Amino acid sequence: MNTRYAPGDDRTPTATPAAAPSPVGRAFDAVLCDLDNVIRFYDTAPLAALERAAGLPEGTTTDIGYAPEIDLPLLLGRITPDAWVESIAAGLTERVGAARANELGRALADAPFRADEEVVSLLRRARAHVPLVLVTNATLQLEADLALLGLTDLADAVVSSAVEQVAKPDPAIYRIAAERAGVPMDRCLFVDDRQENIDAATALGMTTALYREPADLRRALGPCAEEAVVGAERTGGSREPHGP
Repeated sequence: MNTRYAPGDDRTPTATPAAAPSPVGRAFDAVLCDLDNVIRFYDTAPLAALERAAGLPEGTTTDIGYAPEIDLPLLLGRITPDAWVESIAAGLTERVGAARANELGRALADAPFRADEEVVSLLRRARAHVPLVLVTNATLQLEADLALLGLTDLADAVVSSAVEQVAKPDPAIYRIAAERAGVPMDRCLFVDDRQENIDAATALGMTTALYREPADLRRALGPCAEEAVVGAERTGGSREPHGP
């Protein structure tokens, strides 16, 4: 099953992917995976060039833009990306002037992004064995972003902070994700690049993997990172459990 949610749609899915029986030794029956800095990566080089031209240290704009008081309203779907840019510009105006501050904010909001193909391949393999749910602190543009990446069919479900109006590391978003996966929390593998998000998942009994590079994901997935056995591709058929 492939369940996706339109921006603003917080409905519970009408069907839940069924988990395959656990092979002996596998610590999870579903994979819950972060998006940014695991699957999706941004190119901040254009922004860095603008910061240098403005006489600012590289990273100044992101420090302002990702500060919780600026970023969280966006990630909870309470403000638009344009309003977020305005908030960033407000924090830069005294240093570089209004026009350049807005340019920097817009460059952060519009930074180009790509998907890590190795990670995508590993997750597609894993999904042949167990349900896959994306769990991400994201904006209401997430569905369009996944379409641009060609990843609308990557996961069984997508749990977005902007839709659910709760963000990691709040335990509520992990509970929602486990419910969408259709397995108990202690049978979930949670993958994320932020330690505070990992700690929250661990506290809920999940198996966790702190992501730094694709090898971390491959190691965490174990046999689920292997090529699917014949007939296991998700084309309407059932999953084939693949033991260690």
